[in-house]
Amino acid sequence: MNKLLDETLSIKIAEHINSRASTPFDNAYKAALSTERARYIQGFLAFAGKPYRPIEHSWIELGEGSDVTIIDPTLPHLNKNPQELWYFAAQRLTVKKLKAIIEESKEDYPEDDPLPIYGDPPYEYYGDVMLGGQDYLAAYQAAEAKCREINELNPERN
Repeated sequence: MNKLLDETLSIKIAEHINSRASTPFDNAYKAALSTERARYIQGFLAFAGKPYRPIEHSWIELGEGSDVTIIDPTLPHLNKNPQELWYFAAQRLTVKKLKAIIEESKEDYPEDDPLPIYGDPPYEYYGDVMLGGQDYLAAYQAAEAKCREINELNPERN
């Protein structure tokens, strides 16, 4: 079941944080810091058309249980119909945990960008990239299956 994407709030927050097209992880980080009770989410985004495979992405979520809303601060830059986007979460972090990881990463690896966050090894392989653990692999495979499904169902859009 795809959670509800709040298009209006996504655009409002994108404007508030001055989101940029090529930085979904930074956009979600800034959005999480500026939004009460937000959780920072990393995972994959599936949609019809190129690149015909999931893209690694980040967003925030608000709410609890079955009443969770997705806020995507990169949405204005995606140039996709919001009803045709599917989000597959691999990792959820509270703002407190997110800040602690970023702080530690900057201290331990000052030359590296602290985002995205992949957790502890061992990592699993998917595609041509080594990232994340078992949760990442499961999210990637679910997003990959959705990409196949929607691209086979809508060949005229490809």
